Amino acid sequence: MFVVNELPSQIDPALIALLERAEPATIGHFLHYGFVDPAISARWQVPRIAGTAVTVRCSGNDSTIVHYALGQLRPGDILLIDRVGDVKHAPVGGGVAFAAREAGCRGIIIDGMATDIQEVRDYKVPVWSRGLSAITTKVIFQQGQFCVPVSIGGVAVNPGDAVLADENGILVLPANAAAITAAAERAIAMQAAEGPRLAEVAKGKRLPDLNGTNAKLREILAAQKN
Repeated sequence: MFVVNELPSQIDPALIALLERAEPATIGHFLHYGFVDPAISARWQVPRIAGTAVTVRCSGNDSTIVHYALGQLRPGDILLIDRVGDVKHAPVGGGVAFAAREAGCRGIIIDGMATDIQEVRDYKVPVWSRGLSAITTKVIFQQGQFCVPVSIGGVAVNPGDAVLADENGILVLPANAAAITAAAERAIAMQAAEGPRLAEVAKGKRLPDLNGTNAKLREILAAQKN
C-alpha cells in the first residue's frame, strides 16, 4: 500500500539561515529533546545544514517511495527516511544522492543504511546513516509512505519540521518560529562568548575559574565540612 501526501510548507529561509548558524552541540547544552540517536552519523566530513523536513517511510527492499520523493524535493528540503528497523538494505546510493542534490535537497538522513559512499563523498551530498551496506533496495512498487509522521533515531518527525545537522549530530525542532528563533539565538550567543573565554585560557586563566566551577565546588565542600 502506498500513501502519498502533499509537501509541507517550507520554513522561512531567513529562519533556516539563522538556525544554521547554531551548532547542534551548543543547543545540546540547554535542550534535551529532539536529538536523533547518535548511531545515525555523518558518512563524511559534512558541512552544517538546516532545512525543512520531507519524510519518507519505506520498509524492506522496496524504495519506490524514495524515488518518488526525488521528484518532489525542493531547494531547502532535507530528506528523512524511516527504514522501519531495516539495517540490511540501503535505499540511498550515489545515484539517489546525486538526484537529490540536483533537486536542491540540503542532505539526506537515513534511519538505516547507505551505500556507494565514495560517490556520495565525490558528489558532496551530506548523508547521515546507521552504517553502510552493499545490499540495495529496489524499485518494486510494493509499498511506501510519503510526507507522513516518521521515527528517525527515536525522534518523532513530522513533515515540515526544522532539521539542523552536522558531524556532531542531528536535531529536529517543531516548525515553530518562536521556538526555533529562541534556540538558535541562545546558541549563537553562547558560541560568541566562547572565543573571549578561550582567549583568557590562552593567557593562563583556568577554565573552571572562569566558568564558576571552582567557586561553586569550594562552596559545596565548605558546606559539607559543616
